Amino acid sequence: MSTEAPVGLTIIEKLLGLIIILVGVITFHVTYTNIAIAGTLSILFLAAGLVLIALGIFILIAKAE
Repeated sequence: MSTEAPVGLTIIEKLLGLIIILVGVITFHVTYTNIAIAGTLSILFLAAGLVLIALGIFILIAKAE
């Protein structure tokens, strides 16, 4: 028996990682360019963007079991 993950699962996993990175980059960029409008919550949104980027990278490099 093969212990490899199905091809479809691997493709969807990598696609999900890319989507999460894209959402994180957009969140970070929009918050960074409009930092005065966001006020004190800008740090929260910048951190959330960085967390999403890190999570997406983790999902991309993780191996499906």
